[in-house]
Amino acid sequence: MNYIEINISLEDASNQDIKDVVIALLSEHPFDSFAENENGLSAYIPKELYHEDQILSSLNDIKHMFPFSWEIKKIKEQNWNKTWEENYPAVTIAGRCHIRAPFHPQNPDAEFDLLIEPKMSFGTAHHETTSMMIELLLDNKNVSGMDVLDMGCGTGVLAILASKKGAAKLLAIDNDEWAFANSLENVERNNCPNVTVKMGDEQAMGDDKFDIILANINRNILLQQIDSYAAALKPNGKIYMSGFYEADIPHLRQGAEKHGLALKKNITRNNWAAIILG
Repeated sequence: MNYIEINISLEDASNQDIKDVVIALLSEHPFDSFAENENGLSAYIPKELYHEDQILSSLNDIKHMFPFSWEIKKIKEQNWNKTWEENYPAVTIAGRCHIRAPFHPQNPDAEFDLLIEPKMSFGTAHHETTSMMIELLLDNKNVSGMDVLDMGCGTGVLAILASKKGAAKLLAIDNDEWAFANSLENVERNNCPNVTVKMGDEQAMGDDKFDIILANINRNILLQQIDSYAAALKPNGKIYMSGFYEADIPHLRQGAEKHGLALKKNITRNNWAAIILG
């Protein structure tokens, strides 16, 4: 799969608020990931989902707010993978969960040591949304014996952690072919035979019911699919969500309440948010 990379150069590249505005704007389009750099940030979108006129129109809509420019280029799959390997450091979340690539050493002090080769898939735990989802899952003392769904699984890291915490049966779903293949590899790499990986959308859940649903996607998709999550949730089950900004919490809360779900907890970091519904 080929990707389009849009490099946004900001006059004030140290201003996090400006970066957040640009990321929020581009999140309305099907970008897979964002990476901040010394000049501003880079955004990545699959070539087949890239509609230049729509994206450039969005950028032009905010150009009057602050000075910035952009450069567009095509990224080939093999070059993307090489970049990931060169720039992907290991990370430890909450002092308990160490997430590393095959070329990193183990952390013997970590309670959970996860081997994740990210390739092009979202979910390396470096982004605030993934790290917050991991923190919330780590705090849950009742994962053992539970049935868990990881929706929009990316690398499969959340499903793998839930498996290591003793979940009984897990289903990981992603609609991206590369993420699907990557999750399969990571599940095998971490010896998690109780994790089933499927390619698709919420329809891939079938009639299964879950005690815990993990969904780290984006606000619009979460709002579109929340009815499916509510229908698939067992009594007293919980839904963990991230992939959106703190300002989006009221929208998600309102959407959840329509399906009998209440906001149980929320955490934020650098304007990003994660919530638990039940």
